[in-house]
Amino acid sequence: MSEAAAQRTPLYDCHREAGGRLVEFAGWEMPVQYSGVIEEHRAVRGAAGLFDVSHMGEIRVAGHGAEEFLQGLTPNNVAKLRPGRAHYSGLLTEEGTYIDDLLVYRLGAEEFLLVVNAANVEGDFDWVAQHAEGVAGVSVSDVSADWALLALQGPRAIEILSAHTAVDLAAIRYYRFKRGELAGMPVLFSRTGYTGEDGFELYLQPRDAPAVWRLLLESGAGAGLVPAGLGARDTLRLEAGMALYGHEIDRATTPLDAGLNWVVKFDSGDFIGRQALARQKASGTDKRLVGFEIVGRGIARQGFPVLHDAEAVGRVTSGTWSPTFEKALGMAYVPPDLAAPGTVLTVEIRRRQVEAKVAEIPFYSRPR
Repeated sequence: MSEAAAQRTPLYDCHREAGGRLVEFAGWEMPVQYSGVIEEHRAVRGAAGLFDVSHMGEIRVAGHGAEEFLQGLTPNNVAKLRPGRAHYSGLLTEEGTYIDDLLVYRLGAEEFLLVVNAANVEGDFDWVAQHAEGVAGVSVSDVSADWALLALQGPRAIEILSAHTAVDLAAIRYYRFKRGELAGMPVLFSRTGYTGEDGFELYLQPRDAPAVWRLLLESGAGAGLVPAGLGARDTLRLEAGMALYGHEIDRATTPLDAGLNWVVKFDSGDFIGRQALARQKASGTDKRLVGFEIVGRGIARQGFPVLHDAEAVGRVTSGTWSPTFEKALGMAYVPPDLAAPGTVLTVEIRRRQVEAKVAEIPFYSRPR
């Protein structure tokens, strides 16, 4: 890893203190693990884990024309968002394929925050800014440097956070957020995450991030809170069936391919990619994202061929060994007629044909 080339989040020193193993990811020096991926994964499922996701990008869109602009830029229905609410959406090409997936936060009547993937910040900002050029009542700015972002995820997240804030966290519903203070520091508490567990993402000033990180880890240790890295974040999101840009979604896939039909609101007006998606909806997709379980031995990784009756029919998008289910799981694109749960497939793993069965996704759903 070239340390000179990699950016560092405000929590770099904290990761070194905690014994994090740092790797280059999307141009950032990030912790892939601390105590170990399996241990961190299980801590999140059973208690709580604290992630640094400050490498994510933030784009501010503001002005009296911001709502109408985003309504035409993204496929989900921005007009339904009220201040204090967020939703999952995408930036799409005219062909309906993904430039990126993102969260859209409505901070106020005329102010929105787009949260995008770290690897795509520059391209996403250029895309948004180009489309906003010349549009009256819309200003666009890259505010990534203004935010640090922590994710406290797991069934004990509310308990751990509530010790340090007067905000009624339990009253914040899923995909809602509220501003407040944590130990005297301003925080936007967002009930969102990327693990399949309950929890919060904490948007705060970069200068406050180390103090919040250390405070939560120290006070939450008795409740089972541990620092968690990118490795556990990936295994957790895969069990939860959540798409990852560059794996399940990219410029060759659409929301309909990926089973994300609910993101596309055809009745919300025109948006980039709408016509292509309407055609695809009418004709049907030629591939479908499915989950699978490996029956034999081995772990399927991204790009491994998927076969049926000895014929190549698709590719693995993500694969791992699941610490929750103690078996190898993955996701892949296959033809629609092979997408039914229980369908027997094979995956080519290091020149071996290993049996796999199509399974429902998400693999994991948290107890309610």
